[in-house]
Amino acid sequence: MTDRNLKIFILIVFTFSLSISTAFPQENELVAPDLFDENLVQPNYHYEYIPDFTYDLIKERVDKMDSEMSFELNDRIFSFIQYFTVRNRDYTKMVLARKDLFFPLFEETLAEHEMPDDIKYLSIIESGLDPQIRSRVGAMGLWQFMPATGRMYGMDINWDIDERMDPEQSTEAAAKYLKSLYRMFGDWELALAAYNCGPGNVRKAIRRSGGKKKFWEIYNYLPRETRGYVPQFQAMMYILRHLDAHNLHLEEPTYSFATESIRFERAFTLDKLSELTNLCLSDLEKLNPAVKRRKIPESHKSMAIRVPVNQANYVKENFAWIADSLGNELRPLFASDKLIYRSEDEKLDEIERNTITYRVQSGDNLGKIAQNYRVSVSQIKEWNNLSSNLIRVGQRLTLHAPEGAAPSRTIAKVQTNSNGQKTYVVQPGDSLWIISRRFAGLTVDQLKRLNNLNSTQIKPGQRLIIG
Repeated sequence: MTDRNLKIFILIVFTFSLSISTAFPQENELVAPDLFDENLVQPNYHYEYIPDFTYDLIKERVDKMDSEMSFELNDRIFSFIQYFTVRNRDYTKMVLARKDLFFPLFEETLAEHEMPDDIKYLSIIESGLDPQIRSRVGAMGLWQFMPATGRMYGMDINWDIDERMDPEQSTEAAAKYLKSLYRMFGDWELALAAYNCGPGNVRKAIRRSGGKKKFWEIYNYLPRETRGYVPQFQAMMYILRHLDAHNLHLEEPTYSFATESIRFERAFTLDKLSELTNLCLSDLEKLNPAVKRRKIPESHKSMAIRVPVNQANYVKENFAWIADSLGNELRPLFASDKLIYRSEDEKLDEIERNTITYRVQSGDNLGKIAQNYRVSVSQIKEWNNLSSNLIRVGQRLTLHAPEGAAPSRTIAKVQTNSNGQKTYVVQPGDSLWIISRRFAGLTVDQLKRLNNLNSTQIKPGQRLIIG
């Protein structure tokens, strides 16, 4: 048999054997099913697909973006796009889960102020859309206001209430502040930079650059944090427009629910309100993040409390007895700086404290103030978010002083007039409630009646009859 014929014979035998084995499978041999059964397919991998992209592809998308705050892509912005879509996707997903809670509010407020809608993305960079987050330097809330700036825009910041954490009030303040910065610099990128590092640092960068007035022209003269701040914002402007392109999806996004605001006109705790109405305490806390320690103090008894709209009717229909029951709330006391509660008939030896706003005088220091009001320096620093012992004349400090701890110079403002009535000269930081607490047996209603007052508004230097 020639070599050629031998090869043909071997090929015929092999083909015949293969057909036999296919027609009659051996024992224990698996046979594929006639139809594909997806239930039999068990994937053995667990990873998230991250689409690849190039600089040119991102640039093409950026160039097509429709925005009042358009920008040109550069290496710095591109690096942050890579960071938030590849290296730190978890952060991006976190803010995606929260955005529907706050973006409708942001969009409405920005539209009212005729500002670019894209400014809403700034809160992502500021706070990650966490209304109660606090920075290492004491900035708070969705828009990270420092105490002084917050007070400048009308937000109350004290022991019990911090309106920097209120989404509506802080968003309104942020819009006003950003709009004033835009009027100052005439450029949104510079306005954002000033929001981060202050207008003084932006002006300094403009001077050092030789008078240039664009962000990227003064970039090298700005503080390091600000050099990354604006590009991160611009990266988020791009990313939230192109989520599908980067396979960024949420299976269960968080949506806001409708609320209604109700004023109870009295001091109380959210715990008590929850107990009386069966409102979820955690919902009350989330809806009212400005309320610290779950307590509405006497000084803020007119504060509106947000409740879920589907439960608001019950509260309104039963308002009289709910408000009356809240009025029997346990009285707040402080013992060793730890908040506790007690009912009127309990006799405990704790120290009751008043909230006082003190204006720093010439010659004052924290040690002297602490001694006068029987508190510690560390307490004053904590209550006022102070990082050092430096204070300035005219600065307002919030103090939570023990009952009767006010310096003698305040009590010395009490005089007796020609009719034999005792009068008191209103001091800076005074309120009717604070004054009533300084004099035994005196109430706010009595003060209003004695002085023919139609409201609780008083001013420093005003003379009030106290008895």
